[in-house]
Amino acid sequence: MHFIPLPDTSLAVHTRGSGIPLVLLHGFPLDHTMWAGQEPLAESLRLIVPDQRGFGQSHGDGPTSIAQLADDCIALLDALHVNEPAVICGLSMGGYAAQHVAARHPDRVRALILVDTKLEADTPEARAGRRDLAERVERVGQEILADAMIPNLLGKSDAARKSPRRGEIDASLRRTIMATPISTIVAALSALGARPDMVEPMRRVAVPTLLVVGAEDTITPPECLERAEQILPNARLLIVPRCGHMTPLEDPATFNAAVLAFLQETAGLRKTAG
Repeated sequence: MHFIPLPDTSLAVHTRGSGIPLVLLHGFPLDHTMWAGQEPLAESLRLIVPDQRGFGQSHGDGPTSIAQLADDCIALLDALHVNEPAVICGLSMGGYAAQHVAARHPDRVRALILVDTKLEADTPEARAGRRDLAERVERVGQEILADAMIPNLLGKSDAARKSPRRGEIDASLRRTIMATPISTIVAALSALGARPDMVEPMRRVAVPTLLVVGAEDTITPPECLERAEQILPNARLLIVPRCGHMTPLEDPATFNAAVLAFLQETAGLRKTAG
């Protein structure tokens, strides 16, 4: 990890590999470690994996808006002297940020990967739920958030529950959530609730786009990405069985293979021998 100063904060960033840059934007309320299973992609790509503002080892307060996270992504690429268009990949909250990158900075995006996320804004009921959750976290602490979220982040079928890595994943998610500052959680919940509907802006995003969702995702179910496939001009959809809302963490082999195949076909990534 190294730290990249931005105008009003400092981001902790993990970088590895070379070639086409691939930015991996984590979900809420996690950090870059949720992408540990994507380390093998560094054999083919230049991985750029930040802790977004306020999360993980990054400094400063949590985000005031999803657009701010998108602008952070561009500022990070500038600071790393990434001049060529990058592949922008985000899960859940990171997927919202990735959409804003594509809509606000289209010349900086080679391809887009949206994972377990959606284009639509929160409903009034969902925004109220986020406000209530933020108030409870302020009163009680991070544990109430971990207890509320973790059962809904992963697949719920017998096959998903019996995965040999299930206990390890549960424990890593809890550790990360418990380490996230309460102020960051509250700020991010507000930013998530206030995010705009991206359906119309995304109709104009013409870069190749891979949509990935777990078949058992109950937070952003497959129908969210099915709708996105109909809206985005150049999109394809992969539904991964036995996964919930954390597809890259739950089935990294399938996810990584899909990313490489997609980028080989659409973004000029060379196939490796063997």
